[in-house]
Amino acid sequence: MFKKLRNRFLIVNLVSISIMMLVAFATIYTITYQNVQRETNMELYKVSDFYHSPNNSSKMPRGEGQGSGSDSFPSDAMGGDNGGPGGDPNSPPARSVSFMIMTDDQWKITDTHSRFDMEDTFYTEALQKVDQDKVGGSERQTGQFALDGTDWAYVVDPSGDGHMIVFIDVTAQQGILTNLIYTFAVVGLVMLIVIYFLSRYFANRSIAPVREAFEKQKQFIGDASHELKTPLAIINTNADVLLANQEDTIANQAKWLHYIKSETERMTGLTNDLLYLTQMDDSRSTMIHAKFNMSDAVESIILPMEAVIFEKNISLDYSIEPNLTVHGNSEQIKQVILILLDNAVKYSGPKGAVNVTLQKQNNDVMLAVSNTGEGIAPEHLDRIFDRFYRTDSSRARKHGGHGLGLAIARSIVDQHKGEVYARSVVGEGATFYVRLS
Repeated sequence: MFKKLRNRFLIVNLVSISIMMLVAFATIYTITYQNVQRETNMELYKVSDFYHSPNNSSKMPRGEGQGSGSDSFPSDAMGGDNGGPGGDPNSPPARSVSFMIMTDDQWKITDTHSRFDMEDTFYTEALQKVDQDKVGGSERQTGQFALDGTDWAYVVDPSGDGHMIVFIDVTAQQGILTNLIYTFAVVGLVMLIVIYFLSRYFANRSIAPVREAFEKQKQFIGDASHELKTPLAIINTNADVLLANQEDTIANQAKWLHYIKSETERMTGLTNDLLYLTQMDDSRSTMIHAKFNMSDAVESIILPMEAVIFEKNISLDYSIEPNLTVHGNSEQIKQVILILLDNAVKYSGPKGAVNVTLQKQNNDVMLAVSNTGEGIAPEHLDRIFDRFYRTDSSRARKHGGHGLGLAIARSIVDQHKGEVYARSVVGEGATFYVRLS
């Protein structure tokens, strides 16, 4: 399930990013393409205007399909600088190779001009590439084509009874656009690969808490079902015994009723604890906290339990520093104290001892509840605060409870931004610490 969730997250993430990248690249390419076309057209118009100029027309030798010699254009058309310093004012203002074809109204070549010697077939092929069907009226028409591995742009100008077509080499400009596409493809592919691994890493990290919560929920449901199954089985068995002896008196069947009542009370305690944990999870942000006297809270729990502890032949010793205050909910903190003290008494062993201390430690208040007894093995110390966790289920059932007390204590302390933990030496006992501020 979690693998499918991760894969779905990866697919959605990659598709979303791919669409955004495609839109971004398409926008950049469109803007670049328009700029290149605009610059190409401007250059075409400048060259065309140059050929239209009356100052230059007299210098253009006419020929029947013959290219003019180098004397016609003293400056190379690839480097014409529009009459700038060191340049010829009569050279075409182009930055690329250019040539011109004059035709009559039937699109037959009447004259050509070029910086380079070109064969007549080249002019004929170039003219055939011109989209003549779109030429009409007095408007300039532009276009592009490829010929012999070179990209050319052209502009058609009406000229008297014919047409003047100016061509310039735009192979470099087209190469820029082609390289831009290849660059986008490579960059996009690399980015998608990087994004895939980054998304996979963060997806695993994002799903980890969900997976952990799901596993805990599964374990919680299994443990709760197990806890409820035993008392339900006992109740069902005792009910069957009562039904099998319907003619007997209630007095003779009282022990079965007591068993039923005992297990019912056990189930009631379990469901109450579960409801309390659920309510605590839901009320973390609504619980009202205020400053209260922690010393008085500890004493209010210890004093009523002294008689119970004495009856169990367990010694109790406590040292409480007076007037220590903490910020929180006093009733919940009292419940934590009661849980820890009750556990200490249950597991202190015959003729054991329980010790409670409350003292100031730096800016915090530290409560320590320790007892003698078997202690807790190191491998259990980190898990004893988990719901339903028991180091020894047989001992836990013997002492009562269902493994939720310490879980409730930790939940309360966590809500108070405090810390609860345990230290133990096997065979000597255990100490539970609560740090609050």
